[in-house]
Amino acid sequence: MEFRISLAGATPDLAKIEPILRHIDPAATLDLDAASNTLRVSGIFGAAELPALLNQAGLRLDHQQIKQLPSVCCGGCGG
Repeated sequence: MEFRISLAGATPDLAKIEPILRHIDPAATLDLDAASNTLRVSGIFGAAELPALLNQAGLRLDHQQIKQLPSVCCGGCGG
């Protein structure tokens, strides 16, 4: 699943978030779009699970800040 998270306030510490996400999905990716203050996250976790994972890293979110994007997976790789 791919997510866009609108942030308010301080920039999150990606070094704290990444190991938490990668514990669930070793192939998880995340980055910060500084221009729009948006955290981009991709992994096998779902929308219900993501806020709790980010909460572990100290990022407090409202569910309205998280937008799940439609899947672009074609299934061709089997992953």
